[in-house]
Amino acid sequence: MPLYEYEVSDGGCEICGGKFTLRRSLSAPELAHCPACQKPVRKIISSFNTPKYMKPLSISDAKKAGFTVLKKTGAGEYERQ
Repeated sequence: MPLYEYEVSDGGCEICGGKFTLRRSLSAPELAHCPACQKPVRKIISSFNTPKYMKPLSISDAKKAGFTVLKKTGAGEYERQ
């Protein structure tokens, strides 16, 4: 289930802090009110997590991960490594 971030539409709140994150299924209806303070909320666009540095995969790493490694030998021809 994805995480969604929400913020209270009118001002802050001492109960929820004005912003909160919830894990909700894709089929769940859109959230209109804060579950803690019952004030109207809006979904905010948040950043997503990506690796900042990822080493290139070696042939042995790719094989260990279950990938088939091919090497191009000619026009439209490949051989398994």
